[in-house]
Amino acid sequence: MGRKPGGQGRRIRVRVVGALAAAALLTACAGDAKPGPGGTANRAPGLTASSIPVVDEGSGDTLARLSELLDRTETRQGVPPPDYRPLRAEVARFIAGRPQSFGIYFKDLQTGATWGINERAEIHAASTIKVPLVLYVNRQVAAGKARMDDRVALRPEDMTGGAGILQRDGFQGESYSLRVLTNLAITISDNVATNMLFRHFGKDDVGRFMRELGGEVIFPGGRRISTARDMGIYVEAVLDFARRHPLLGARILDDMAHSIFHVGLPGMLPDDVLVAHKEGDIEGVANDVGIVFSSRPYILSILSVNVPDIDQGFEDIARISKIVYDYQEKLGPAR
Repeated sequence: MGRKPGGQGRRIRVRVVGALAAAALLTACAGDAKPGPGGTANRAPGLTASSIPVVDEGSGDTLARLSELLDRTETRQGVPPPDYRPLRAEVARFIAGRPQSFGIYFKDLQTGATWGINERAEIHAASTIKVPLVLYVNRQVAAGKARMDDRVALRPEDMTGGAGILQRDGFQGESYSLRVLTNLAITISDNVATNMLFRHFGKDDVGRFMRELGGEVIFPGGRRISTARDMGIYVEAVLDFARRHPLLGARILDDMAHSIFHVGLPGMLPDDVLVAHKEGDIEGVANDVGIVFSSRPYILSILSVNVPDIDQGFEDIARISKIVYDYQEKLGPAR
């Protein structure tokens, strides 16, 4: 991610608030908890490790809604897939009038029906590549091969430009937990945190994991190239992971739903529709991939290249997303 805020006040406010929140998280996790009067970290009286509630109901946290969200995305056995030819044709008409080239992949989660437009076209993944990376880290944690409190030291070779706060507020030699690094990589698309994770876990190992999931285009020539189809598969893998590992999986979905970059897939959708997604852009590229938890949930992966204006590129993604959302809502839940 590297685009400028542009002229939209809402986008600027979201990014500033999100950046301040991320900075507060970074500060808290880089230091130690302050002991209470009894010499232990402050906590509510009477709480133990087994009695601490995971999340308060009605808090708005994704974990509080996870069971309902997962139920909504379950495949309805025996339900025939809808006719998506009119939707695909409408999207094709829209993109035909745009200057950029698109790769689009769609999957209806309640029937498993899919369609695509140039879904196997190879396009730079930009920051959407952080989805399979963070999923890989969480899988290592779930397998007992890593812990969220494992720490990775910041090295000079990790430094880079673009999005994030570690390039400015990180300290050489200071270490940061995997929980902080995965959060920063998704919520503020921190490129330094991403480099630290790739270095720590190994790009080749992450690539093998992506291929195991079903990815076809994996770092050709060492570049972060992918396809809309592959990115859609990685996003669905996050959902599958959340079914097997609810606490870890819900954290990923929650981070994806609360990114400061929130103008692509959710840009023109109702505010009460949860969209767990990851945007990404570099010069000439605008991407967004994610899960839209509408009344008929679906995966939508949109990559675009030769984009003359990045902000307009994300507006076009938002328009495609709205076309798809409206079609799904007219269909209603699969029965």
